[in-house]
Amino acid sequence: MTVVWLKFIHVASLSIWAGGILLLPVLLGQRQAAGEGPPLHRLHLFTRFAYVVVVSPAAFLAIASGTALILAREIHFEWFALKLLLVGMLVSLHVWVGLLVLTIFDQGGHFARWRVLASLVTLSALMLAIFWLVLAKPAIPLGFLPENLFRPGGLSELWGAVQPSSDTMMPTP
Repeated sequence: MTVVWLKFIHVASLSIWAGGILLLPVLLGQRQAAGEGPPLHRLHLFTRFAYVVVVSPAAFLAIASGTALILAREIHFEWFALKLLLVGMLVSLHVWVGLLVLTIFDQGGHFARWRVLASLVTLSALMLAIFWLVLAKPAIPLGFLPENLFRPGGLSELWGAVQPSSDTMMPTP
């Protein structure tokens, strides 16, 4: 039953995060149309509120509940590693949008229409890739990777930190 609630929280918070992060570039694109004075201040206040109070907590909750799901279900598949990489990219874009929220509303700031479109396309493509990975769960061949990556201690051997040994060493208490 815990997994069901975790999934519910994960999907709900992910929906809020995805919708909100798509809304923010559109709001930033309204900066020039707002002009100066009270309309600009209202837009700035609304955009900051959306980012700080709605979108960022939803992102945090989506990541926290997703992490709890990983631990609860012990997921370890190739597609999942790729999903985590894409989620990391989405988090990076989330931070980038937050930095834009801080700078676009400075005097003389603007967010060109092409940047709005490019942001929406990039965010949408990234989210669609994540959703596709989660729903399709494709088999991803890893034969091109070194075999050391799949053996305990293999990464340190790959980097030359530890010489491979046939002797098994037991830790002393």
